[in-house]
Amino acid sequence: MTSQLTTDVSGSVRSPETYPFRMLVNGELVAGASTIEVVNPATTRVIATSPVANSDLVDEAVGAAAHAFPRWSGLAVEERAECLDRLADAIEGRRDEIARIVTLEQGKPLALAEGDVDAAVAFARYFAQTRLEPEVVRDDDEARIEIHRRPLGVVAAILPWNFPFLQAVYKIAPAVIVGNTVVAKPAPTTPLNTMLLAEIAREVFPAGVVNIIGDDGTIGPLLTSHPAVAKVSFTGSTAVGKAVMRSGADTLKRITLELGGNDGAIVLDDADVDKVVDGIYTWAYSNAGQICIAIKRIFAPASLYDELCEKLAERVRGTIVGDGLDPETQMGPVQNAQQYEAAKKWLDIANKEGEILAGGKVSDRTGYFIEPTLVADLDDDSELVSEETFAPIRAILQYTDIDDAVSRVNSTHYGLGNSVWGSDVERAAQVAGRLDSGTAWVNQHFTVTPDVPFGGRKDSGLGVEFGVDGLRAYTDIQVVNISKV
Repeated sequence: MTSQLTTDVSGSVRSPETYPFRMLVNGELVAGASTIEVVNPATTRVIATSPVANSDLVDEAVGAAAHAFPRWSGLAVEERAECLDRLADAIEGRRDEIARIVTLEQGKPLALAEGDVDAAVAFARYFAQTRLEPEVVRDDDEARIEIHRRPLGVVAAILPWNFPFLQAVYKIAPAVIVGNTVVAKPAPTTPLNTMLLAEIAREVFPAGVVNIIGDDGTIGPLLTSHPAVAKVSFTGSTAVGKAVMRSGADTLKRITLELGGNDGAIVLDDADVDKVVDGIYTWAYSNAGQICIAIKRIFAPASLYDELCEKLAERVRGTIVGDGLDPETQMGPVQNAQQYEAAKKWLDIANKEGEILAGGKVSDRTGYFIEPTLVADLDDDSELVSEETFAPIRAILQYTDIDDAVSRVNSTHYGLGNSVWGSDVERAAQVAGRLDSGTAWVNQHFTVTPDVPFGGRKDSGLGVEFGVDGLRAYTDIQVVNISKV
């Protein structure tokens, strides 16, 4: 049975006594050792409590995953794929419920939350049909040499709060299709949607294959250092990603890190401003700017600078900010109190160091609302330019020489994604090829699909997710070398 979630007039989530939020451990929905309050960032009100594990429950979840691994990895891949397809079907059946809870605890507009759920379904279905077939590297009179991919064991999936449901699914799906088992941990501020996933997973996977535990900020290190965890897939900040690497070093865990970004968008001098402004606006401010791969630095040629400033500022000023459950809302609040305080600090910097073209203030409404802000005339060494701003505050910068623009985009310790915008697509692609990032888009940004690998360079990450390359990251190579002599 499932928790039929409703809300009262205050926006609090009602979870009947018979259907409280529960973790999934060894095929059972279980209470935590403690609970944590979950806040709606649009109202700052507590909407529910969610379970939190302790070291004993972590050990139990990891032990269950380790116990389930031999049988699960021994199944035919078609049987594992059937479970993933059933997972996708079940998610589709609860789409509205999941999306609503994502909006309530994360803050994003409901339409974006619905898109997250739809994307999760697409990722599950993609990996259900993707296979890693043995590769023959030599077959001659002396030997036949094959490369096989073997599952690793228990995977710890550590999730962020900006796309919590989507990222849970797109980490679980590739892990289990190749035969691994999983312990997933949501961020402390957005656990409810993952607890709904726990209910769904319980009905489609054998006991122990997928385990989901809650966190109050103390559980991550217990997973990343656990001796029975073979791999960690982490999405989050660069600072925490480095801590994850240190934590896993003693047991030589396989590590995939998808970390922060300070993405640049270069507008070329042949660009049609009316055409490019929509895309740049969307991918600079979507999800209240809380996307690792969002556009954070906009580089405009001197010949188009004033026009782009004017038209982009007009779009920013026209943004409808509000509660994500309001169908008119285009941008919700930032997700949590800590991020809200950081955003206010960045607003202070914007007002002191640059020229505010749009926004520039904290909203006077209740909730963690920040006016979408566009700021000009910043030096490249300003924190708003040199560091990642995880908020709807963006810098527009002027350049006169394309080589200078490329150098400035690349002069960051991040390297997640960048984009180039212009009418001459071939020229734009040549410029994109010079950018030092895991992805470089042309006339688009944040186009991410399950079949295309995604990862960062430098401090933006280690390894890739998605596609066949991302699937391989959940395996080790085994060489089978057969002598014919």
